[in-house]
Amino acid sequence: MASPASPTTTASLHDHCRAIATRARHAAIDLGEASGPRKAACLRAAAARIRADAGEILAANARDVAAAPSYGLTPAQIDRLLLDEQRVEAIATGVEAVAAQPDPVGEVLGEETRPNGLVVRKVRVPLGVVLFVYESRPNVTADAAAVALASGNAIILRGGKEAAHSSRRIIASVRHAIAASDLPVDAVQLVDVADRQAVGEFLMMDDLIDIAIPRGGEALIRRVCSEARMPVLKHFTGNCHVYVDRAADLAMAESITVDAKCQRMGVCNAAESLLVHRDAAAAFLPRIATALAARGVEIVADEATRRLVPAAAAATEADWDTEYLGPKISVAVVDSLDTAIDHVNRHGSRHTDAIVTEDPVAARRFASRVDTACVMINASTRFNDGGELGLGAEIGISTDKLHARGPCGTRELTTYKFVVSGAGHVRG
Repeated sequence: MASPASPTTTASLHDHCRAIATRARHAAIDLGEASGPRKAACLRAAAARIRADAGEILAANARDVAAAPSYGLTPAQIDRLLLDEQRVEAIATGVEAVAAQPDPVGEVLGEETRPNGLVVRKVRVPLGVVLFVYESRPNVTADAAAVALASGNAIILRGGKEAAHSSRRIIASVRHAIAASDLPVDAVQLVDVADRQAVGEFLMMDDLIDIAIPRGGEALIRRVCSEARMPVLKHFTGNCHVYVDRAADLAMAESITVDAKCQRMGVCNAAESLLVHRDAAAAFLPRIATALAARGVEIVADEATRRLVPAAAAATEADWDTEYLGPKISVAVVDSLDTAIDHVNRHGSRHTDAIVTEDPVAARRFASRVDTACVMINASTRFNDGGELGLGAEIGISTDKLHARGPCGTRELTTYKFVVSGAGHVRG
């Protein structure tokens, strides 16, 4: 049920993409009327279909993984691409978690009766048509389709070639469930076109597409931002920090730092930088260096850290701004809480930043002054995730401030309209 093969000329590519967007626009209008229970039932059917098709999904994924070295994927990127039975089950469970979320569409955000008798209601509605451009994460294919459908939006999925077979097979399962549920099947469309020019075609269609959401490398996101004629919801990088305060429980700080860095290194909410208060440095840095070294993590650091951890290499200025997505971390000693805050605000990417402290005043100040989408207090950065924060699943984590920030689930894919009811009112 994927889109036809790639057109061969610029004119036919434009027409092909416009036909996809037009179908999505019509599907969005129809889907906007679907009830919450009906959408939830469809998503539960999609989860069941994904489980039933697990063998075919894994076979498709094996083709992608086999081709991964030819695309120059790093070990971390291959790990993000790889599916096994447990990960397919997690995909199905994630779709069910979205189905279990309250339907945001139709929620009345405010109601007022004006002095002249007009009843003014502010009602939550879908955004409409979402263009989702992303790289080699087959689980993201299912998450994005589920979040869009649950929030009443049609979605156009343009995934990376690295996961083409996996994404195509997952979407076939989802579209089968949509058709069986008698909902508009074109509410979920996968663009099966290898030509990168297709993305540019879609980005010009602001008359049909309401929002673009890129998810992947910085080059992809910057391209979408520069070419899109519609609003873009994005995050560029996940340069996440852990700050160990002078009042930190050092056993807790070690556990949190190791988890934030090592639990899964190739993801956007993994820690890339560790800051340690000078008063805690002598006691903490040697132990955390040992713990990280045992897990194969390379440390690059400032001079104060290197005096305590001689094996650490010298950090360059660029290291403080780098999202490694692998076994490397930058480490610095800071003189104060405010110095740590300034460092995060200067070098961070407004994604996820954590403080480890037993001092509630320090925790409040850090949370108030750090400019980030998600602040963690005595918790790993890895918890900035739609599933972990109760959204069921996410279509991405936004570091923007308008219109949504942090993990974006069903509610974040809505806007509102004013519905005004009168009784023959005229303004004459």
